[in-house]
Amino acid sequence: MPVFSPPLREHLFCLYELLDFESHSRLPGFEGLSRDVVAAVLDQSARFCADVVAPLNRNADEEGVHFASGTVTTPKGFREAYAALVAGGWPALTAAPEHGGQGMPHMVNLLFEEMLNGACLSFGLFPGLTRGAYVLLNQHGSAAQKARYAAKLASGEWAGSMCLTEAHCGTDLGLMKTLASPKQDGSHVLTGTKIFISAGEHDLTPNIIYFVLARLPDAPKGSRGISLFLVPKVLVGDDGTLGHRNAVSCGVVEHKMGIHGCPTCVMNFDGATGWLVGEPHQGLKAMFAMMNAERIAVGIHGLAIAEASYRNAVAYARERLQGRAPSGPRAPEKPADPIIVHPDVRRMLMTQKALTEGCRMLALWAAQALDVSERHPDPATRAAADALVAMLTPVVKAFLTDCGTDAANLGVQVLGGHGFIRGNGQEQYVRDVRITQIYEGTNGIQAADLLGRKVLHLGLFESFAAPVRAFLSGEMAPEFAAPLSAAFRQLEETTALLRARAAADPDEAGAAAVDYMRLFALAALAYLWARAAKLALPKSNEDFYRAKLDTARFFMARILPETQSLQAKIAAGAAPVMALDEAMF
Repeated sequence: MPVFSPPLREHLFCLYELLDFESHSRLPGFEGLSRDVVAAVLDQSARFCADVVAPLNRNADEEGVHFASGTVTTPKGFREAYAALVAGGWPALTAAPEHGGQGMPHMVNLLFEEMLNGACLSFGLFPGLTRGAYVLLNQHGSAAQKARYAAKLASGEWAGSMCLTEAHCGTDLGLMKTLASPKQDGSHVLTGTKIFISAGEHDLTPNIIYFVLARLPDAPKGSRGISLFLVPKVLVGDDGTLGHRNAVSCGVVEHKMGIHGCPTCVMNFDGATGWLVGEPHQGLKAMFAMMNAERIAVGIHGLAIAEASYRNAVAYARERLQGRAPSGPRAPEKPADPIIVHPDVRRMLMTQKALTEGCRMLALWAAQALDVSERHPDPATRAAADALVAMLTPVVKAFLTDCGTDAANLGVQVLGGHGFIRGNGQEQYVRDVRITQIYEGTNGIQAADLLGRKVLHLGLFESFAAPVRAFLSGEMAPEFAAPLSAAFRQLEETTALLRARAAADPDEAGAAAVDYMRLFALAALAYLWARAAKLALPKSNEDFYRAKLDTARFFMARILPETQSLQAKIAAGAAPVMALDEAMF
């Protein structure tokens, strides 16, 4: 059976040594958040996820959800685990105290979500979507809407869901047809159908709050004519009590490749009552509050599965006996050596380890910037942090989910035939994580956002480049400084090349975007690994730090050189991509 062992020592290293959480905890609202408190929160997170959530994972995959007459029943054990989640206050970690939340840093919540989703991704989707709905409501809801719904969403007592996609339009939301007709009392009547709605219907909470994109009758065409509406599954009275069921229902639950324990629904709005959130025709801008929160959350899904797959691959490689080490027997008293001695198995495990630890550092750096952007007293500092969050969000979503899929596949490969069968859990990781590269905007869309919008249009590259240059200007061991400097130079050169080319031919940015995103991400990981190595060098007599150095060296020597091929592919331009006539495919 799969093992579940959260890397708490890694978490504390990233927080307190790499990212100076002691200073971070002096931001307004975080005062008094001692290391002992944070360590206790992480320890209790690990215990809850190991004892309550992880045992659900296998059955959730095999049993799936049940759908009959519009009602969705979650797998055995989900309701009890969700009740324990809410009772423990876990959904409210980052929510505002005025809504009953704990006001914790995004950095701490990120590590909780890593553990929760690594234990059971299907289960973690429910509170993850609810937290995104709370973020949206807190930023864009009216005072009356927040008074009625915010505390219930913050606590997880009620769930949240986002309804964007329609059968005829995915990313191009300007094509949507769902209509919202105003009523005299200020509410609206919504009519339309949404598809691929995660957690659209379930039995975990008595109410679900849907945030729905729709058009007003006088809406202009395209994305500028989209408004946002709050539509409760069950209508709520002025006194906060639940009334009758709204005219929203689940028509179909999709049969899908993975995350079988979380329903993916077709939702029908048949004259449902909803309320406008924010300004008319500005719904897409407001919805991005939830979408960006979910994009970071989805990146954490990729990290969570990468970590889970790695831990299970290591456990198997230490026990599985097969062959002898090329340099001679390592366990002569046994009939064969454990496969962890074989160079190719080591290559796969080291790749998983280097990418997983690097991705965690990248995600926490983004979460740190998000905290600063929300809480720092200096407006200029907040603005600089917000720019960095904007740059890193698509990278966290896309690169971490790419790495999650790569790591899960490597986990299967380490186990060989035992990875392909169901009993060891590795094949489930492959199926569950695959959706993360698709939802909340496919990774190609994230890459286009990074290059086309954030770098070329908004000019935010310097928000990332400045701290890298500052770090390179200091003293550092050449074995880490040289590869980081080379990768960063390749990124700068490629960025300048694409600025020039894209101005003349828009296809250049589109053809280069995915490769550019990976080049950017690898340079970012090189920066973070170099920082980690600088911290580890003086302590290399300790096992933890020696392992950190060896992993940093592996990343620099065996993963980072990919930047050379990425630069070459981008330099080849759009012509090889666009040359073939459409009729010849």
